[in-house]
Amino acid sequence: MPAPSTTAPSHLHVVPDSVRAEIDGTHRSVVVVGGGQAGLSASWWLAQRGVDHVVLEASTAGHEWADRRWDSFCLVTPNWQCALPGFPYDGPDPDGFMVREEIGAYLEKFVASFDPPLVEGVRATALRARGDGAFEIRTDRGTLSADQVVIATGPYQVPRTPRMAERLPDDVLQLHSSQYRNPDRLPEGAVLVVGTGQSGCQIAEDLHLAGRTVHLATGTAPRVARFYRGRDCVAWLSEMGTYTKGIDQFADAEAVRHRTNHYVTGRDGGRDIDLRKFALEGMALHGRLTRIAEGVLHFDGSLRSNLDGADAVCEGIKDSIDAHIAAHGIDAPVEERPGPVWAPASDDPEHVDLAAAGITTVIWSTGYGRDDRWIELPIFDGRGYPTHDRGVSSQPGLYFVGLPWQYTWGSGRFAGVAADAEHVVRRIVDTRLSQVADGLHWLAGTPSSTFPRDEDWVAPRSAS
Repeated sequence: MPAPSTTAPSHLHVVPDSVRAEIDGTHRSVVVVGGGQAGLSASWWLAQRGVDHVVLEASTAGHEWADRRWDSFCLVTPNWQCALPGFPYDGPDPDGFMVREEIGAYLEKFVASFDPPLVEGVRATALRARGDGAFEIRTDRGTLSADQVVIATGPYQVPRTPRMAERLPDDVLQLHSSQYRNPDRLPEGAVLVVGTGQSGCQIAEDLHLAGRTVHLATGTAPRVARFYRGRDCVAWLSEMGTYTKGIDQFADAEAVRHRTNHYVTGRDGGRDIDLRKFALEGMALHGRLTRIAEGVLHFDGSLRSNLDGADAVCEGIKDSIDAHIAAHGIDAPVEERPGPVWAPASDDPEHVDLAAAGITTVIWSTGYGRDDRWIELPIFDGRGYPTHDRGVSSQPGLYFVGLPWQYTWGSGRFAGVAADAEHVVRRIVDTRLSQVADGLHWLAGTPSSTFPRDEDWVAPRSAS
């Protein structure tokens, strides 16, 4: 599989030597690691409270939106849900869906609105607790210290691909969804997209609309209707309190935290993504990809159950909207619910010969993991997930912002990251900045020996 490009983004700032002098040997009350919407939101609240701090960003502020999204990418949530602190969306299309360039412009304007102490082009390489209660942050531009640290590095750090990718023939181009840009950049021939989360379904649609022959390996991701009974489903669910319900109100909190997002799109004003309709139009749908051997793809017989499961979730959401409308006497148009437009002919496992099907490209839409090996503190659970309560970690003075379901559905998103950042900054301010952390002891081994060797390490899943 071709390795992801290690070339710096074309817009990455050239870091002058003065930056090292600006960082090396300095001390801040708070260091924020990460300059995306989460880190910038934390910075906004810290500035409001007059807390001395610096934001370290390995690339440029918000670069993820420009560098790891395809050309036709757009938000799947309406623009009115974009509510960074002190900077709600105020454009001409609140019910629309910003495209990639508009998202970048929104973030740039947010940065300009309060001029954060942002240092770009500086990567944190190690975080340790010192004996005096402060933290040491090593970077590729020097070492600094802080009384408290906010980690806002996001869930989309390490693209994950299954080991079976190694079994594909060398003449088949492989890309992770983070590397896909548009159909014209791919070689001629059919394309296999693996995964039906939001990225997989939207990329499959992008290729399908461009006239490419698409094979789609499905999974168990749910779907949601774009509009129902006269409104965007997001508007209904927001009115119902879905997006402000805390993780602590769920009986199955851990299961909720790791669920795959519902697939839908904001493209061309927003619409459903119905894989059954794609099948009618010629897209080849398959069950889960289980193995690759001698140029042959093997799929299990889960296609029908995957489609039925996604539809059941979609219909269940409509049921909850119906109940809300009835309970509150809301005047809303009645909407028919047509049945499935297509169903697979068989539930038998399938196999597809790559050469015979003309498949020349495989796009792995198989999620991301976190790489927290630079954090040399015992704060992780058995799955490598940071232990925290609403972003307040088990290590005094260390916080997270931007984790999926850090507290609500909107955590890490434009919709809810401001509330999470405010909560964390409130805890920072309420804690004595000079407080000495409790005694710190490694459970076993040494900081370096608690991690596997690089060649054996797999990023813990953080986002699908």
